[in-house]
Amino acid sequence: MAEPDYVYIPEAELEGFVTRIFTASGCAPAEAARISNHLVGANLAGHDSHGVVRVPRYVDWQRAGHVLAGQTAEIVTDGGSFVLLDGKFGFGQTVAEQATRLGIERARANGACIVGLRNAGHIGRTGDYAEMATAEGLISIHFVNVAGSVLVAPFGGAERRFSTAPFCVGVPLPGGPVILDFATSFVAEGKVLVASNGGKALPENALITADGRMSGDPRTLYGDYPPVGPRNPAGGTGAIRAFGDHKGSGLAFICELLAGALTGGGCSGPIGERGRIANGMLSIYLSPAHFADEAAFHQAAQDYVAWVKSCRPADPEAPIMAPGDPENERRAQRRVTGLPLPRDAWQGILDTAASLGINGPEGI
Repeated sequence: MAEPDYVYIPEAELEGFVTRIFTASGCAPAEAARISNHLVGANLAGHDSHGVVRVPRYVDWQRAGHVLAGQTAEIVTDGGSFVLLDGKFGFGQTVAEQATRLGIERARANGACIVGLRNAGHIGRTGDYAEMATAEGLISIHFVNVAGSVLVAPFGGAERRFSTAPFCVGVPLPGGPVILDFATSFVAEGKVLVASNGGKALPENALITADGRMSGDPRTLYGDYPPVGPRNPAGGTGAIRAFGDHKGSGLAFICELLAGALTGGGCSGPIGERGRIANGMLSIYLSPAHFADEAAFHQAAQDYVAWVKSCRPADPEAPIMAPGDPENERRAQRRVTGLPLPRDAWQGILDTAASLGINGPEGI
């Protein structure tokens, strides 16, 4: 496979451009800016699978009426320390932020809160919501699924049964939070999307064909596709593999049951008549200040993080990192170099912008 061909774009320039795209697509300026900030933030952290590569897909969903601008999550059940919200198919970056703000407010007041969210548009990088909670001194745990999205084969299987079912935990510490954030699939679907657009190649065992062979070819998931243009995850006959064999498969199962079945948004499965996918998220917010001695918790946790990171590395050039450290390194690096986008992916974003009457940044 040819080496990826990247274009490098400064953070502020890319964020302003994407904001203009979503404003032109019908979002209010504040919502467009929030969506853009979230997507560019994912690229900045190195999670390109959840970054601006998704702009054309989001705009297509909005045009089809599958995701709606200007929505406010509606309270379905309110028990004080637990709340169930319906996102009404609003942009995930909007309604998931609303759900997170509510969980933070309740947990800061009462020590803990459980928030269920259903029928949200694609919420993007789950770590963003954990970072919102840690900024307020709160621990958060997030189980996520995608109703109407079936992409991942369970351990031992060659057919799709799970969504990519992300899992995330954030722990606040004075020296910086520990943020664990990953899809329970071998790779996120967005990484397959990036690879199909000329970006980083997939591992040769990331996917599985319908006849049970390992594959790193995005066509296993999408079927045939042009160099620039939309990708249909339903177009291929294969699946993404679960990470960690039976362990990742088991965690994906739990994400589907808690984020999908418990919230009432539904588990993964064929899209069917409604023609849309939707995220569900079950979040738990905990206040260390309410549990016991917050200072003692911070000290014990920081001491443990330092001890783990002091482990002698097997490779002297690859020191031990805590969850969240790689993202911090990438942010520092990409703020200097600009954000790398595969040229085909960038062209797809430019084409979407042009369809809305928006010109791309000059000189790129």
